[in-house]
Amino acid sequence: MTAGGGDGRPVRVVAFGGGHGLSASLRALRHCTRDLELEITAIVTVGDDGGSSGRLRVERDALLPPGDLRQALAALAADHPTALRTASLMQHRFAAMPDPEAARRTVPAQAGAEINGTYPIDRVLTRGPRLERRADRSKDTLAGHTVGNLLLLGLIEMLGDPVLALDHAAEMVGAQGRVLPMALHAVGIEADMVVADGTPVTVRGQHSVAVADGRVEALRLVPEDPPACPEAIEAVRSADWLIFGPGSWYTSVLPHLLVPELAAAIVASPARRLVTLNLSADKETAGLSAADHLAALRSYLPQLRVDTVLADAKWAGEPEPVRAAARELGAELVLAPVAVADGSPRHDPQSLGVALVPVLGADR
Repeated sequence: MTAGGGDGRPVRVVAFGGGHGLSASLRALRHCTRDLELEITAIVTVGDDGGSSGRLRVERDALLPPGDLRQALAALAADHPTALRTASLMQHRFAAMPDPEAARRTVPAQAGAEINGTYPIDRVLTRGPRLERRADRSKDTLAGHTVGNLLLLGLIEMLGDPVLALDHAAEMVGAQGRVLPMALHAVGIEADMVVADGTPVTVRGQHSVAVADGRVEALRLVPEDPPACPEAIEAVRSADWLIFGPGSWYTSVLPHLLVPELAAAIVASPARRLVTLNLSADKETAGLSAADHLAALRSYLPQLRVDTVLADAKWAGEPEPVRAAARELGAELVLAPVAVADGSPRHDPQSLGVALVPVLGADR
């Protein structure tokens, strides 16, 4: 293992994003730690308004949508049985309750399951008497929520500080890094779009933007100047590398560039910057090429300079337009096989980690 941050300290890496894209990036960085000594910080978007996170924002006026934060914590969980079991618990999503008769069935425990990593259990569980007054399954308010979302909601309400809450949750999973929100409260995401018939529309809400049919013309946050997380600003200022992507470009990657104080810190940071391109366009970027993704970064933060653009040769298409777009940002294009082996457009964390090691470990 080598250190590359100077003065024998770890390489300080800050990864921006949200959802599955950021999770893949963080898992890749975990693989890098076999060869490099890293200090990892995840800065997570806070615009989610769908699913469990959206419900908690509506029903509990949640300070932050917890879903993307939870996924980042799980991705950084230590390789220890208790930490991994805790991370798995945080990811557990409550299913809808079955009808009352089906709920009476016998439930076998997981074969070979362990308690505290000590001895296996293999027992049959049966249910006790059902309380008739609670048999109304139409009020199954836990269905669709994850344990981790509820845990983070409770910690934030109890401690009154989202950073303290996230640091505590990180200790619970032995996180090999820190997870921070990009802003101290939830934000809204709005997009001006042009639909198929050429009609301009305004789409409000992260989930709606992500699934809308049309081309995004302009993206903004509501409010336009949310309070940036001070710890995130400090992490950016002291970083050796800033990593953007992969992930949903308009709803997970670009929002970080729209927080004024965070954007200013990104531009001013002495860190080198790396962009990991997606393997394919999703619905919100339908019709955009890999080069278009890079152009969008320049559009929303013209002062942004990048050192390296990492792309998969198979998925990037003709490399010259991508290389030219990278040069516009001041970057070198690096092509490497980073997709999963089954041919689907998903990053393989181990392959991505292999590609990242020589980049993050290179001397200035």
